[in-house]
Amino acid sequence: MRVEPSIFKAYDIRGTYPDQLDEQVARAIGRAFATFLQAEEVVVGRDMRLSSPAIFAAVVGGLTAQGAGVTDIGMVSTDQYYFACAELGHPGMMVTASHNPPQYNGFKMVRRMPYLLSGDEGIQDLRRLVEADAFAPAKAKGQVRALDLSQGFVDKVLDLIDVQGLKPLKVIADTGNGMVGPILKRVYERLPVQLVGLYLDPDGRLPNHGLDPMQPENRAELQRRVREEGADVGFAFDGDGDRFFAIDDRGEFVSGDFLTALLGCYLLERHPGSRIIHDVRASWAVPELIGQAGGTALMERVGHAFMKARLYREGAVFGGEVTGHYYFRDFFGADSGIVPSLIVLELLSRKGKKLSELLAPLEAKYFISGEINSKVADPQGRLQALASRYADARIERLDGVSITYPDWHFNVRASNTEPLLRLNLETRSRAQLEAKRDEVLALIRS
Repeated sequence: MRVEPSIFKAYDIRGTYPDQLDEQVARAIGRAFATFLQAEEVVVGRDMRLSSPAIFAAVVGGLTAQGAGVTDIGMVSTDQYYFACAELGHPGMMVTASHNPPQYNGFKMVRRMPYLLSGDEGIQDLRRLVEADAFAPAKAKGQVRALDLSQGFVDKVLDLIDVQGLKPLKVIADTGNGMVGPILKRVYERLPVQLVGLYLDPDGRLPNHGLDPMQPENRAELQRRVREEGADVGFAFDGDGDRFFAIDDRGEFVSGDFLTALLGCYLLERHPGSRIIHDVRASWAVPELIGQAGGTALMERVGHAFMKARLYREGAVFGGEVTGHYYFRDFFGADSGIVPSLIVLELLSRKGKKLSELLAPLEAKYFISGEINSKVADPQGRLQALASRYADARIERLDGVSITYPDWHFNVRASNTEPLLRLNLETRSRAQLEAKRDEVLALIRS
């Protein structure tokens, strides 16, 4: 079968509907998934995208045609889907394109929690099976059963915190008409907090703003509302609910680096001496604070398939990525949007401080650029040029190229989902930040 090879990415399948990914392709991917894993039962969920019902029906048709049974968990957030795969012990396919624009769709695929299919292990195998129509012969058609596991999910995430110890904080949460709103309301109605919701109803038309809170325009209203309404904190979730972002009491966006450091240190109070995983882009704040708190910080390449596997191998209690993915040993090693929101509430309640007060020491010492994207014609050539230009630094190639000097460092890597180079840079002084940022960006964009 002819299929667009670019949809088979580093840790998921993702493409535009219907030109790159349509019902025929989805059905073939379902057949390939069942063939590759020799799956007897597969958990399948979907998000709110307008194309998701059709893609869901097609992939279920492919799975059952190969003889696999399907557990239909309905329209759910991705962390609910991970919960279902873990609870049932089955592989899974989640129909979603995460935070991408509405014309996209795709699949996040679990081999067996916490292991996902990735470009290194499984996704390119699916591509080859689809291209060759090399599906195993099926003896019988698989059956479909519907199963609602939402109450179990609510109970599980609430068990991870001390609900009775929470203070009556005011929270404004923006789910952007993605998948988090319905389950967020069910979780938060059991908390002693005041929840103000923005765009909690799933709507694949995205009538209010985009699904990626990393983009400033998608969180601008939330930041304004936190300031105007005197909220203690604001929470934002991406489209499928596996990423989480915080707005502090000033209405300021909290970087993923700093939140990883704060959450990691807090979890080390519960689990002394534990290991914490962070990605290659992270601020020095993460390893330095984790070390000071008695933990061990370990670096991993970017991507949920790699972070989950490393967390499991190392027995780490927690992992965090700059882009808002937070992983928890006690949540099957999976990333979740709702779990870190609950831990932030517990952290604020126990510390008795505003989030801005907890951030102040980090903001005074660590000066970070945030992620800056650049479209370039030759990404690999640019990476090599950077390595040559800064050959006197410590150079690491775990993911893209990481350049480290005593007083500044940066990582540049190619996006796995878009034709971009992504820069994250940090300096030891505010004065140095803009100069070094502009210097590196000029080399990337030259």
